[in-house]
Amino acid sequence: MSTLILGGGLTGVTLARLLHERGHDVLVLEGEPCIGGLCRSRSAEGFTFDTGGSHIIFSRDAEVLDFMRRVLGENQETRTRNTKILYKGILVKYPFENGLAQLPREDCFFCLNEYIKAYIKREKGEAGTPENFREWIYATFGKGIAELYMIPYNEKIWNFPTERMSAHWVEGRVPMPPVEDVIRSAIGIETEGYTHQSVFSYPARGGIEALVRAMGNGLEEKIVTGFPVRSLRFRNGAWEAGDGRRTFSGDRLISTIPLQALVRCLEGVPAEVTTAVESLRYNSVACIQIGIRGSVPPLSWVYIPDRDISLANRISFPSNYSRHVAPEGCSSILAEVTFNDGDPVSRMTDSELAGHVIASLGKMGFLSEEDVIYRAVDRQKFAYVVYDLDYPRNIRLVREYFEGRGITLVGRFSQFEYLNMDGCIRKAMECVEGWS
Repeated sequence: MSTLILGGGLTGVTLARLLHERGHDVLVLEGEPCIGGLCRSRSAEGFTFDTGGSHIIFSRDAEVLDFMRRVLGENQETRTRNTKILYKGILVKYPFENGLAQLPREDCFFCLNEYIKAYIKREKGEAGTPENFREWIYATFGKGIAELYMIPYNEKIWNFPTERMSAHWVEGRVPMPPVEDVIRSAIGIETEGYTHQSVFSYPARGGIEALVRAMGNGLEEKIVTGFPVRSLRFRNGAWEAGDGRRTFSGDRLISTIPLQALVRCLEGVPAEVTTAVESLRYNSVACIQIGIRGSVPPLSWVYIPDRDISLANRISFPSNYSRHVAPEGCSSILAEVTFNDGDPVSRMTDSELAGHVIASLGKMGFLSEEDVIYRAVDRQKFAYVVYDLDYPRNIRLVREYFEGRGITLVGRFSQFEYLNMDGCIRKAMECVEGWS
């Protein structure tokens, strides 16, 4: 039994490794010149940056976390998270509800008072069921935290109104803050949120792409790069994938590529399925990579909810993840800007976008512009899944169609779920276990 895997990102290569270890004949078809997908990295002039956004290795899933660490072997370093939110010029502890004591006193009171009101409402069963993401934020955190941080930040990163987003996806991704911790944090007692990522790992060398490459060790002959799939046909009991010049076949087909790319490869797709796929919303991301002389603050990453301060929604400090990703005496900053086709960011040149980000980071005090010695921009078309209110109906129709055609969907943009790296690996494991 042979299996074709479309896409050589983290999900596709993990699937290939797991199936190969179980004795399956596999072949991965990757459209780009190298594997990695959203987990690719760029190395130039002594700097290494992740080109699909800042990635770290952590998980609540002990099996997946152990698997990632075993695959990387000795090529990893471990760090303790030091993450902040830039609020009114103050670096507030992350998550926001664990840093309330650092806010101006009136803002702290506003957040605590409204959080307790929301908590009491939930306890009395008066909160009701949120009908969208915005309502969920208000019901969970109260008006203060919602309006001062959660809504501004989420509308910036998703580039979409929170009242038009579904709330179903939040369960398990955004932990419910314990009321005791919120009160402690408001009066200045140290508390820690999101403890599953308070200690994280990162490849010592090679950026996050090192994880995908380690996953693919020994599978080089099972991976074909530079093969953008343009046609898929099921003929004589097998799947045939072509790029216009070559054709490969397999008994089974797993797709990890975006649904929007997959549907274009098939003939005879019903109009309602095509419409449903085209209606699935996603964001693109621009990753601005900045190398500087000297040091950066001892931070992991910083969230920037205020649109007026910078287009960047998050900045990270890769040189604080590993001592090998910047030249001696230098440091690095990676800024992320989400955008969609046709919006102002999409119309900016890379030079304009890098110039804006560097200038804004200078005003925030994270760098001096004269110390910048390296800059680059990478844009990823498919970056974040956006759960709009039509998502449940559209994704159900799409999944039923592909399941009916015998195509297995695995991974972030094939299942169209907001999966982190550990989630992608877990989905790959579940797929393989189902076939073993």
